[in-house]
Amino acid sequence: MRITGIDVYRVELPLREGSYNWSGGKSVSVFDSTVVRVATDAGLIGHGECCPLGPVYLPSYAGGVRAGLAELAPQLLGADPTQLGAINQLMDARLKGHPYVKSALDMACWDIAGQAAGVPVCTLLGGRFGEAITLYRAISKDTPERMATRVAAYRAEGYTSFQLKVGDDPELDIERIRAAAAQLRPGDRLVADANTGWLQHEALRVIRGVRDIDVYIEQPCLTYAECLAVRAHCHHPFVLDEVIDDVASLMRAASERAMDVANLKISKFGGLTKLRLARDLCVELGIAMTIEDTWGGDIATAAIAHLAHSTPAALRFTSTDFNSYVTVSVADGAPQREQGHMAASTTAGLGVRPRADLLRSPVLSVR
Repeated sequence: MRITGIDVYRVELPLREGSYNWSGGKSVSVFDSTVVRVATDAGLIGHGECCPLGPVYLPSYAGGVRAGLAELAPQLLGADPTQLGAINQLMDARLKGHPYVKSALDMACWDIAGQAAGVPVCTLLGGRFGEAITLYRAISKDTPERMATRVAAYRAEGYTSFQLKVGDDPELDIERIRAAAAQLRPGDRLVADANTGWLQHEALRVIRGVRDIDVYIEQPCLTYAECLAVRAHCHHPFVLDEVIDDVASLMRAASERAMDVANLKISKFGGLTKLRLARDLCVELGIAMTIEDTWGGDIATAAIAHLAHSTPAALRFTSTDFNSYVTVSVADGAPQREQGHMAASTTAGLGVRPRADLLRSPVLSVR
């Protein structure tokens, strides 16, 4: 089987809540997502998606995805998309770095590989563990009262895991955490995600201020060294995200006991192929994982579901259903939330059928 064509599409994904706000005054109201369509001489077509969280979250941005694809896509013509290791070596040889650019292409190749084998992608990634995946709900940064109200509302919809966006003034963040925690019931899970927003001394103040609250602390500071220093004084369970962007950083953090949970994002690592390796290392080391992506719609959500569903349930900390946050659906067949859970498709490949009315005019076509 050979790749005969690659089409690239731009899709806007407006947020249902109007905006998504996190540390440092960062905010997005419409996500700029890139969808990739990979065609083969066998008649199989695969789809992938990459949607950075704006240009100020990680070293990635929507325009960079498409610029990188213009450079990389022609290099994949004639390659066998089912040879995932070879495809990734080829991409790394033809484009140094920029893992997020490669993510949608790798995802589309997994879609094709599943279709060729006649099985869901989760089967190829390790099998299906359990009936459903527990989801978290991200609570956009706002006043303590409004954030607490959103926690209560989403809890009524079946969510039991909540990720508060903090990383602001320490006293205000302490209020946010306390207000949200007051809405929870036994067995619920609360994560205070600073998204690198605190200085080291600020993080220590917050940790001291919520020492009696059952809460996870996620990525308090910008650098790994700062996070490690905070971790040394923290009795709360600790999550690392932004500083875990490849297998080497994951292994270092594991060896230095820098975290209890690793947040693994598909595009941050460069696709399902490399994130599966990170996932399997975490399984061997006994490290729990949040499995997700930076953002996305139906296709990215499907890929998240397949990797999460193929992960042993005991190590599956949580995942998220990005397609429920936005108002535009780009594909049929994607996982849908049900009482705070979702499940990977049981059909071959990713199980998604992109909507032709949204993917009519590619911004790039390579033949």
